[in-house]
Amino acid sequence: MLIEERAAKVDQVGKRRPRGRPKTIDDDARRAEIVGEARATFYELGYAGTTMDLVAARCRISKQTLYRLFPSKTELFTAIIAEHRASMFALPRPADENLPFDKALERIFMIDMNEAQERERDAFIHLAISESQQFPEIATLLHTHGAKPSQQMLADWLTEQQAQGLIEIGDALSGARMLMDMIFGAMVSKPGHPNDWPDRETRLRHLRHCIAIFTAGVRPHKGGS
Repeated sequence: MLIEERAAKVDQVGKRRPRGRPKTIDDDARRAEIVGEARATFYELGYAGTTMDLVAARCRISKQTLYRLFPSKTELFTAIIAEHRASMFALPRPADENLPFDKALERIFMIDMNEAQERERDAFIHLAISESQQFPEIATLLHTHGAKPSQQMLADWLTEQQAQGLIEIGDALSGARMLMDMIFGAMVSKPGHPNDWPDRETRLRHLRHCIAIFTAGVRPHKGGS
C-alpha cells in the first residue's frame, strides 16, 4: 500500500517546479542543491520511488549533469548519508578547542539542537529504518558510510583525549560504540513511538546524565589502583 501511494505521487512530483534554464553555478553548489532535492524526494517517495530522472527534473538540470556529479542513485543516497552524519555528529573538533571532556561530548553529539534540526534528523532515521527493511543495500550503505566511520572518528577523538591524559580508556572503539548506543538510543525517536519523552528538557537531562556516567567511567585514576 505504501509503495502504491508513493508511486501515485511520482507524476505530480515531477511537475512541481516549472522548467526553465538554470543559472550557471559551480559543481559544489550544484551537488548541494541536488542532495537537498534528492533527500526531499526520498522522504516523499522512498528509495524505490525515487529515480534519477525525477531528481534531475526537480533540480531543473539535465540528466547528463546529474550523472556527471552522481553516477548512480546509490552514490546519491550515499551523499545524503554523509550529509546526515554531519548533522548528527560534530567531528572532527577544532584543533584549538579547550573544553571539559563532558562539554566536548555535548558538542560532538549536538544534544541541544533545535526542533527543526531534530525533525530533519528524525525524518532521515525513519526513512533509513523503513528502507533498510526492503533494500539490504541501504542497510549496507548506512553501516559503511554512516555508523562505521562515525564510530571510528569518535574512537580517534577518544584516543586523542587519552594521549593528553584527560581520560583512561582500554578500548577506544568499544567506548565509542557504547557512547553512540547510549546517546543515539535516547536522542532518536523510534518509528511509531514519537512520545518516548514527556518533553525535550527531560530528554536533554537524560542525555547529560549519560554523558556524566561515561565521563566518570573514563576519568583518570590518580595514585594508581
